[in-house]
Amino acid sequence: MKNIVVFTLLLSAIFTACSDQLNVSPITEKEASNFYHTEIEIEEAVNATYATLQFTGLYNLNLPVLGEIPSDNTFDEVPANDGGNYGQLDEFTTITSNSIITGTWKDSYIGIQRANTVLNRIEEVDFADESVKSARDGEMRFIRALLYFNLVRIYGDIPLVTEETTDPSAYFGQGRAASAEVYNQILQDLETAVGELPAQSDRPGRVVRSAAQTLLAKVQLTLNDFQSARSNLESVVSSGIYSLLDDPARVFAADNEWNAEIIFAVQFASGINGNTEGSDAFQQFSPSGTINGAKGHNLPTRSFYSLYDANDLRKTAYVSVTADGVPFSTKYKQPITSPNDGGSDWIVLRYADVLLMLAEAENELNNPEQAGEYLNLVRSRAGLAPITANDQAGLREAIALERRLELIGEGHRWFDLIRTGKAVSTMNDWFAEQNINIVINTDDLLMPVPQGQIDTDPTLRQNPGY
Repeated sequence: MKNIVVFTLLLSAIFTACSDQLNVSPITEKEASNFYHTEIEIEEAVNATYATLQFTGLYNLNLPVLGEIPSDNTFDEVPANDGGNYGQLDEFTTITSNSIITGTWKDSYIGIQRANTVLNRIEEVDFADESVKSARDGEMRFIRALLYFNLVRIYGDIPLVTEETTDPSAYFGQGRAASAEVYNQILQDLETAVGELPAQSDRPGRVVRSAAQTLLAKVQLTLNDFQSARSNLESVVSSGIYSLLDDPARVFAADNEWNAEIIFAVQFASGINGNTEGSDAFQQFSPSGTINGAKGHNLPTRSFYSLYDANDLRKTAYVSVTADGVPFSTKYKQPITSPNDGGSDWIVLRYADVLLMLAEAENELNNPEQAGEYLNLVRSRAGLAPITANDQAGLREAIALERRLELIGEGHRWFDLIRTGKAVSTMNDWFAEQNINIVINTDDLLMPVPQGQIDTDPTLRQNPGY
């Protein structure tokens, strides 16, 4: 693998359509130097950038896993499966050659290179409608920011590249940019995107303004900028575009994609293009023995499942259990074709998360009454009584619990623990309660830089503890 391993890959311009709904024919064997001169070519490159989000290293498998398995939410049923790569994340024994860590790094930088190429070239291209051109610029900034946000939370300091890479060797020796610099770029991209993106799109799957505002607020919460996060989240609420569905089971229903709760999702489709547009999640995240090829990765823990009240509608809408009592997520549905051709979109941002983030921001700004109102909107939809906690500490715990129960399996819990400073204490307490002989420290909060990257460019220093 090359340093910034992915940047050479785009130059082959082997693009695939993001989804059947975006409906753009694949491009093959086009030289980058002779491409991206017309609106049609830019549109094809934009869709190729969306397509990277479907990669295994991103929202097909790895990002949901990296956001859950290290936490107390999910576990790996058979750690020896798949070379132990998932089990290492679960047991905090991750090695630098772990394929999940390597794949996420590689696929993220492929997406970043594709976004950079569009952003570096779109300005010189004439569009029939300037508002479309502005929207495409905003979409690419959103995707680049999303990928960098994931990278910086997973690896810490990372190479930061915002220019199209035509000569990968030019990036050897630059090392890793400080996390603060990466976050500044993320904020800049998202703030620009908010001003460029339309409020709504006539094609499901496109990034819209509320998606940029929601992601920007999530970044601001991570940086403890609660005032700015509240402002952006209030804009999403006041847009009037989104709402909680009455029945939580309908949020993830196969016949109800892009409902009123979905702000941004990565699209997958079963039975399309020779079964190449589906997701592996259903097969990989099903308990062993339940379907052909089931791996038992990323299953909810029994201790998590016990947190649901008996009358919580999410207990059956979001999670079920096998005859042997093994919990599993029902948020992704069984494919109509083969087990590894799942058609469920992967929801990255949704309205329930907006309300819970607003509750958190209000609570940190010492507004417990407003925090409770937002929190109770989510609880009411789940069939639960209003929360009784009204002090800041009590609400913190209540909001954290509600995030677990509402967002299980969506890739948030581990990052929530890290940003609130509770990862080490929470996990050590959980391991002790489960009689698991594992103790972690702050060195375990970041994943290792892939060994292949360091072997190629020694200026990429490894994270402590690896």
